[in-house]
Amino acid sequence: MTPDILITFGLLATTILLLWVPVPAIRGTRCWAWCAGLVLACGAGLAAGILDWRAPFAIAAFAALAWGAHAARGAWLRGVLLVSTGLAALLMAMHRVPGFHNPVVLEGYRFSSDTLPFTLYANFDKAVVGIVLVGVFCERIATWDKWAAMLRRIGPVVLSTLAIVLGLALLLGQVRPDLKWTPYSAWFLASNLLITCVAEETFFRGFLLEWLARALRGWRGGVAFAVILTSALFGLAHLGGGVQLALLAAVAGLHYAIAYLRSGRVEGAILTHFALNAVHFIGFSYPALAA
Repeated sequence: MTPDILITFGLLATTILLLWVPVPAIRGTRCWAWCAGLVLACGAGLAAGILDWRAPFAIAAFAALAWGAHAARGAWLRGVLLVSTGLAALLMAMHRVPGFHNPVVLEGYRFSSDTLPFTLYANFDKAVVGIVLVGVFCERIATWDKWAAMLRRIGPVVLSTLAIVLGLALLLGQVRPDLKWTPYSAWFLASNLLITCVAEETFFRGFLLEWLARALRGWRGGVAFAVILTSALFGLAHLGGGVQLALLAAVAGLHYAIAYLRSGRVEGAILTHFALNAVHFIGFSYPALAA
């Protein structure tokens, strides 16, 4: 990793952490801290060649859609802007928006002789999705007491997630026990928490599930339907890794949704997701056993 890439993603990681740092309000808003961090990260990304001139315009347009959806008062206008924000977030997370040149951290690496090769990117565009959606739509935990309360609520869900998802993966022959720590473990865990888990849980739970649950709350079984639908969509998002991975992701998605609803916080879903990924990475074959 070159110094300019490290600086860029260091600033991006700092921006994500600033989402949870209590800062004084300026003109009635506390968004200035993460907005300033994102601007600095974009500047570093442009200098490093990770972004080209199109990326800042795409990020600004995405943020404008999100703020417009959050501020809209009319149901029709709000619905249109929410759908547009969701589609924009999906395209950006899937690397379909031009202007981003995400560097490769690790390519074709086998953590064990019997595992599939693994490639890890440093995804600037996916990190932006998490930053903007958390910053605009999610109320963050601001006190230690609320962090403790959230952790107590998700504790049983985390244990259930580990037991059921990893147990099912063992039965399907996707993984085997494989305790390890590699030179890439710290980078993987940091990027998985701050980029992958924050972006995916903010989109699928903090944005999509929250929106659908509110829209269907007056219907009998509406919240349950929203949970099942968003979990199925989460599974489909992993279909590129095969049908079994999609099934495992859908089962995991049900647990993340339960963690979100039990805690009432996106942090609950993020930490449940990260707990599964971390235990899978450190304690089992990763990403999966070769056929």
